[in-house]
Amino acid sequence: MRFSSTVLIAGLAAASVDARSVIPVDKRATPTLYLAGDSTTAKTGGLLMGWGEYLPPLLNGITVVNKAVPGRSARSYTNEGRFTELANLVTAGDIVVIEFGHNDGGSPRSASDNGRSDCPGTGSEVCVSGKTGEKVYTFNHYVETAAKAIIAKGASVIFSSQTPNNLWEGGSYGGYGTPVRFVGYASLAAKNLAGTGKASFVDHYQAVANMYLKLGNAKTNSLYPSDHTHTSPEGADLVAKAFAQAVKLAWNGTTPLKGYLKAGNPNVF
Repeated sequence: MRFSSTVLIAGLAAASVDARSVIPVDKRATPTLYLAGDSTTAKTGGLLMGWGEYLPPLLNGITVVNKAVPGRSARSYTNEGRFTELANLVTAGDIVVIEFGHNDGGSPRSASDNGRSDCPGTGSEVCVSGKTGEKVYTFNHYVETAAKAIIAKGASVIFSSQTPNNLWEGGSYGGYGTPVRFVGYASLAAKNLAGTGKASFVDHYQAVANMYLKLGNAKTNSLYPSDHTHTSPEGADLVAKAFAQAVKLAWNGTTPLKGYLKAGNPNVF
């Protein structure tokens, strides 16, 4: 069953929390960090793994719940009701990291629309799916609508830019190194919601890019066993450490996660 963005907005506004399944915030031992993203963040398996699975050892005093799902975009994550689920789960003091982009490109206007491509633009632009006829909104519409509902519950949102593909593919640094538009879109989302006092940005893309430059050709290529997007468990661990280091350095401003970083986390770039 699919959910339109209109239904999402109404559902988020009217979302109620089942007291039987969610512990009241004043009785929680620790806040919760939720991760929303695609396969580069998600628990996968075999030769591949997403970076979200390696974040918990880098943190203290906060529980990590990885809600990333392989193959998802901001649009499909919305339409499947997953942002609504997060809005129902969070309580005051929780943090949600939103990181999408790898699956958000392409054109929804195509007759072969894959159900993931967002409408081009960063505002109120609306497209019509060439396959289903549904209204399709922009990346920023999807993530900012979700963030507003999460923030309304007293939680904070960190917009994280997508990780880069293998920047050493082909043997020289660069390749896929020009940041895709969704990196800037994530930064813009944080700026658009800055007035809430509960939205921030982490340039995960640049952190990982800097790490790959330091690691060099052979090592970086060894972290991609099957394609130029998905990392091995070792690669996922390093990508998580790059995220933690970016949070520590507060490149793009301080995030609420900084206070939960363990002392002594390694620097990887």
